[in-house]
Amino acid sequence: MKTKKLLALLLAGAMSLSMLAGCGSKDDGAQTDASADSGNSADAGDTADDAAQSDVEYVKNKGTLIVGITDFAPMDYKEEGSDEWIGFDADMAKAFAESLGVKAEFIEINWDNKVMELSTKAIDAVWNGMTLTDEVTGSMNCSQPYALNAQVVVVPADKAEQYQDAESIKELSFAVESGSAGQAAAEALGLNFTPVQTQAIALMETDSGASDACIIDLLMAGAMIGEGTSYPKLTHTVNLNEATGEGSEEYGVGFRQDSDLTATFNEFYKSAYEAGTVEELATTYGVQEAIVKPQ
Repeated sequence: MKTKKLLALLLAGAMSLSMLAGCGSKDDGAQTDASADSGNSADAGDTADDAAQSDVEYVKNKGTLIVGITDFAPMDYKEEGSDEWIGFDADMAKAFAESLGVKAEFIEINWDNKVMELSTKAIDAVWNGMTLTDEVTGSMNCSQPYALNAQVVVVPADKAEQYQDAESIKELSFAVESGSAGQAAAEALGLNFTPVQTQAIALMETDSGASDACIIDLLMAGAMIGEGTSYPKLTHTVNLNEATGEGSEEYGVGFRQDSDLTATFNEFYKSAYEAGTVEELATTYGVQEAIVKPQ
């Protein structure tokens, strides 16, 4: 999929936001205290400056926006034979980075360690179809929701008729991504499951027969299973959000606590949405029905 044209459209709608990227300022009080003490070393002054620096300034100064992801089509993935990360989230991340005057760099992370990766500045954002759970919103500064999702059960298509409700799946063995909303759903229902590193691996476990079934995001199921996909012999059955009486999940982008990148992204996304280019990009990856209108 080629997205250069879409990226250009996104950027055209958001160029005015590049001026906002430098809106963060240093703490005047901390700067005054440091300069008043002539006994402080230069290194100590640099440390104080780093601590006061906004995240937008930090990203602009180093020239990269480092994005933590997993292999998760249609949000973040590589086409066969290519080293380039594409997908709805990946392409949005590239466009956002360019609006800041920097480049997006993608790093595959262990999903269980996403909060630590952010806090240690190994990454600057978690942008991977991340469900806005209480745990996530309590440990990150999250963007407004940009897409809806649900957790679904994936089974071999020739066995699908046997597993059409929550009661019928209780004896199955599941593969779930460790630390994911899928694992939380399995725990809530008391299912027998094995945590694996990614949802892609969970699909492979089910396709090979190593697990009876898996629980993955509905958006991923739409892109990865069924006729004409990577897993034509798999299908999804039970929507666990509906089965447990819960509403749809919401996807958001995670930044560091108190990060000014969050507000900058929200403004960028709103501008891109109003220009119609978010929907155009979402259509490219087949997720247009899940997109949330920004507030």
